[in-house]
Amino acid sequence: MSTHSLWWITLGAGLVVAVVAIVLLQTFLNQVKRVERGSEAIWEAAKPVARNTATTWMLTQTSVRLDRLTEEALRHDALLASVQSASGQSDRGGDA
Repeated sequence: MSTHSLWWITLGAGLVVAVVAIVLLQTFLNQVKRVERGSEAIWEAAKPVARNTATTWMLTQTSVRLDRLTEEALRHDALLASVQSASGQSDRGGDA
């Protein structure tokens, strides 16, 4: 085989390797884009969840304050009931 033929074989093999590398890299790039689109979809779905749960840390304090408010409302109710019973008014709310 001549040197000229070996050069052509080497160039042909290099071309085949380059084409295979391009095809593999393009396949890899397509998969990366697919993963990126999926991760963007997950990110968009997670943002409303984050907004809806951003203040859940305050639920304990809200519960405590609601308990205090309920206790205060019950004290007001008891006070009004004692005032009404002391003044002799009926449960209908006075003159109606």
